[in-house]
Amino acid sequence: MASHFADRLCEAVRTKKTSLIVGLDPVYTRLPSAIRSHRQMNDEFDAAAAVDAIFDFCTQTMRIVAPMVPAVKINIAFFEKYLWEGMETYYNLITEADDLGIEIIGDVKRGDIGHTAELYAAAHLQNPELAGLEDTLAPDAITINGYTGTDGIEPFAKMADKQGKGVFVLVRTSNPSAAPIQDFANADGQKMYEKLAEVIGQIANQDGRIGENGYSNVGMVVGGTVPDVTTALRQKYEKIWFLVPGFGSQGASAADCVRFCKPDGTGALINASRSIIYAYEKPKYKDQFGDDWKRCIEQAVIDAKVDLANAMQTKL
Repeated sequence: MASHFADRLCEAVRTKKTSLIVGLDPVYTRLPSAIRSHRQMNDEFDAAAAVDAIFDFCTQTMRIVAPMVPAVKINIAFFEKYLWEGMETYYNLITEADDLGIEIIGDVKRGDIGHTAELYAAAHLQNPELAGLEDTLAPDAITINGYTGTDGIEPFAKMADKQGKGVFVLVRTSNPSAAPIQDFANADGQKMYEKLAEVIGQIANQDGRIGENGYSNVGMVVGGTVPDVTTALRQKYEKIWFLVPGFGSQGASAADCVRFCKPDGTGALINASRSIIYAYEKPKYKDQFGDDWKRCIEQAVIDAKVDLANAMQTKL
């Protein structure tokens, strides 16, 4: 297996023949009734019962999607809610995903400067070397916030270099209220997200960061719900992997998202979370598979892959 994160992504996307990845944002009250009704997992106000249910759901979901997608994105916020019980579950899921042979992105959105940034980077990217934690794994990549500038990005990038991992820096998010801040322009007309992308591009191109496939281990997060910015960023930053949230429940279409992909299908990871992991709530799938929630998720992945593949063909 390639030791450079960006090369592993290329290999994974080509092997699975898709840029689709699945986000794990588990909410107890939306889990399948078959899990919530289990006598040891039927109390959402009991931390142990709730995290056991979430772990069961996430591991089964990963086993369904792993043969079909190159990566999963695990949102740490849905686990931090349960404090130490949740954090243990988060890291256990990383081990489960690693056993399944898929790349793992920890959606942690950390961001700070100096020693604090270095410690965040160690906590979320470095595989622990401490006694008693030898079997604990950190994700293959994480999301970070670059608002503090170069001082807040480079500590994470340096740790990624050492660990053979990656970072994705927030550039232009998919939420509606992002525009007044992230699209704010200076006197020359350059928008804030464009300046941030420029800084990230410089860091991404530093010595040792570009893999054999021509991509850096430092990428960008740009929402699929803002297609007007996608083409320019893709053309300007050829060595960047883009992590693209917004496909599915947030309203971004397949056509909106594949703008980040290069003609060979690499260059972007297009994330779908709720539209896939809660597919069993949709009449479209319930009518077809009834209470078989696993089949619903499986079919939702297949459908999303087809949508993206068709959009790529139209693009070409």
